[in-house]
Amino acid sequence: MDTHSHRKAAPTDKVTLIATAEFARRRQQLMRMAGEDAIAILPAAAMRVRSNDTHYPYRQDSDFWYLSGFPEPEAVLVLVPGRAHGEVLLFCRERDREREAWDGPRAGPEGAVERYGCDDAYPIEDMDEILPGLLEGRGRVYYHFGRDVEFDVKLIGWVNRVRAQVRHGAQPPHEFLELGHLLHELRLFKSAAELRLMRRAAAISAEAHAAAMAAARVGVHEYAVEAALQHAFRRHDAHAAYHPIVAGGARACVLHYIDNNQRLADGELLLIDAGAECQNYASDVTRTFPVNGHYSPEQRQLYDVVLTAQQAALACARPGSSWIAGHDAAVTAISEGLLRLGLLKGSLKKVLATESYKRFYMHKTGHWLGLDVHDVGDYRLAGAYRELEAGMVFTIEPGIYIAPGSKVPERWQGIGIRIEDDVAITRNGHEVLTAAIPSAPAAVEAALAQRG
Repeated sequence: MDTHSHRKAAPTDKVTLIATAEFARRRQQLMRMAGEDAIAILPAAAMRVRSNDTHYPYRQDSDFWYLSGFPEPEAVLVLVPGRAHGEVLLFCRERDREREAWDGPRAGPEGAVERYGCDDAYPIEDMDEILPGLLEGRGRVYYHFGRDVEFDVKLIGWVNRVRAQVRHGAQPPHEFLELGHLLHELRLFKSAAELRLMRRAAAISAEAHAAAMAAARVGVHEYAVEAALQHAFRRHDAHAAYHPIVAGGARACVLHYIDNNQRLADGELLLIDAGAECQNYASDVTRTFPVNGHYSPEQRQLYDVVLTAQQAALACARPGSSWIAGHDAAVTAISEGLLRLGLLKGSLKKVLATESYKRFYMHKTGHWLGLDVHDVGDYRLAGAYRELEAGMVFTIEPGIYIAPGSKVPERWQGIGIRIEDDVAITRNGHEVLTAAIPSAPAAVEAALAQRG
């Protein structure tokens, strides 16, 4: 029998960092996979302009962070397996007292070595001079082609400079490979330290959803509920992992609704899709509850169908099960429920074969979760859906969306419901990281009754 762990840890503000040694292990593992005649090149995320001379808050590139833990822009990580004078090199900004007075402290090349475990570090301005020499003699280049056109051009220029010296004995790279092919398979399997951060993100999300439920009342605007979410995130030094969805009534049938500016009405459901990001690790949670505290008969019947679908998908969350098995189980449960309620017609076999359920359930039941909300990792291997393994983390999020104007009786129209949890595969089954957030209808209504 599978063991299903449901931890209910409260958020803690104790800082839990990924150890420098773990970043080093990741780099070594990647370099072993790449081979000794390879070189891997990975730029940091760029600063992004929001408006004129204001920028979006900086968030490091997830791959760059996974391998370095280095938080600054204008940096390039270079891994050179087997290089006698050091395999891990970082190009970064130098210390600058004047700029640091405006923008905050920098590590500088010295700090990159002392604090981030690099073998050597150089000023970013020296990259054009040094990098061609690092490429020379390397057979394969691992790099994210197409992400940054400007950097692509630079890399091609450096390679061409090596090629120009072939007559003098230079050996340019002859193979160019997508870095994600190796790196993203590593990121798919979470370490114990990563899981601790994801549990903390989930615990902060639980507090945020409780605050949102307390704030949601008839007549309140969606943005006021969003404010309760954001307050809970920031009070624990977390951020929203994505723009929260706070969708009342029929707006919940718009899957990516983010306006969050309408007044909540009596009799509406409120769908909240919001998760905390803790030290770059994301959670992703959705709950749907009645603004007035009680599900109507139609709302409750549809909610029960979605909850049954989620439980069916959860039953498939165990090592050795196919990734797609949970989605198939959820689709079957939703189709059966919609047939039972008369919202779909025909046989279950026909509904599944024609995919007529997609009128009301049009997305997959989940996605990988980690440093990105929609995290990296292949869903298929050798043309078939991969099997689940311990260390994988993903969401399970079935839903039903009956938009106004759908060809069903009016009492069903304008109802959108999704229930989403974060699930880690363990050796014997799974752990629901977000189990502290109530989803059973009685528990939801009980929590709403405590609003006073």
